[in-house]
Amino acid sequence: MLTIGLNMYHAVALGAFLSWLGGVITDKVSLLSRYCIPAPLVGGLCFSILNCILYSMGIASINFDATLQTVFMIMFFTTVGFTVSIPALLKGGKAVILCLAISIVMIPLQNFLGGGVMALFGRDPLLGIGCGSIALVGGPGTAAAFGPDLEAAGVVGGSVVSIAAATFGLVAGSLMGGPTAKRLIEKHDLRPAPVTAGGTTPSAALATDVASEDERFISDSPRFVKGFMLLLLAVGIGNQVSVWLTALTGLTFPAYIGAMLVAVVVRNVMDGVHVSYPAEEIDTMGNMFLSIFLAMALAGLKLWELIDLAMPMVICLVLQCVVMFLFSYFVVFNVMGRNYDAAVMTAGFIGFAMGATSNAMANMQVVTKKYGPSPVAYFAIPMVGGMFIDFFNAVLIAANIGWWT
Repeated sequence: MLTIGLNMYHAVALGAFLSWLGGVITDKVSLLSRYCIPAPLVGGLCFSILNCILYSMGIASINFDATLQTVFMIMFFTTVGFTVSIPALLKGGKAVILCLAISIVMIPLQNFLGGGVMALFGRDPLLGIGCGSIALVGGPGTAAAFGPDLEAAGVVGGSVVSIAAATFGLVAGSLMGGPTAKRLIEKHDLRPAPVTAGGTTPSAALATDVASEDERFISDSPRFVKGFMLLLLAVGIGNQVSVWLTALTGLTFPAYIGAMLVAVVVRNVMDGVHVSYPAEEIDTMGNMFLSIFLAMALAGLKLWELIDLAMPMVICLVLQCVVMFLFSYFVVFNVMGRNYDAAVMTAGFIGFAMGATSNAMANMQVVTKKYGPSPVAYFAIPMVGGMFIDFFNAVLIAANIGWWT
């Protein structure tokens, strides 16, 4: 069999091409757009399927240096840390805090369910975490980041399982959210709260800003340079913070956790002393880093490792869907207030707790288009799903991995 090796420069060029290819495919295939499947995921999967076919036929095996993939991963999660604004959390009030609390509860629930199912099949319980919050609450980005950590802990196929489960979660989250909210709204005869004379509330306006994926803004070179320097500062200091955390706790944290923590501190110190923070610029860089990192991670999947894990994975993911429906229907809806906003937030919760924030926003858009607006939901869900939950998920995943090993 011919072995083709790509160095790190070839690999990043491949990632850029696959991200573009995925964008072309998602534009042409409406089904992919409907379920909010990320373009880099599509492009990367196309390459991994091709590689799997070549490997299965004994023709060739394509491998590449993942050095820059790790760099882009750390940079992306550092930008996530910069989104955590403590004043914004406090201003969000009861809805954001309650939504964050129930989201945190969902993380170990998904992990212990996944670990338990895999253990029943005689598989490594850590594979269940790959089918748990790594893939579902975390989404494709977290799955691609933690897959190598699972494999470092001795789990063969950890990356493949995590990415495959995350892809399933994106579709399942989109399919489940709208119907669940519809049932709640019609069963309890719920109606949206009347809009005030002033029109759009500040919360709704902020929600639109947070949720926007193709946002346009006016900037200049100094702001982009400032944002990039802040990223490098957080990454450099965060590397040492990660070393200290591992030594202090004995837990194995992902490479980016220290950088995320430093980014949180830097962001909130800047807010506290009223120094201009380049939010849009850092967010744009985060999207760039995620696209390249995700395309490279997907391209490197060894899909042939999924064959022996197919049945346990299917059962595990079906049970995750059942538990998600029950938890959302009976817990999320009741905790969030049993009103129209709570029903819309239930759809959004299913979206990001099974897939990504984009799925959550798509779910809520479908519901509100039919039944009416929900400014509270449009504020709370992107705040939690897009800003806060990734941080808590990373910490709890590390704790769960430590528990199972």
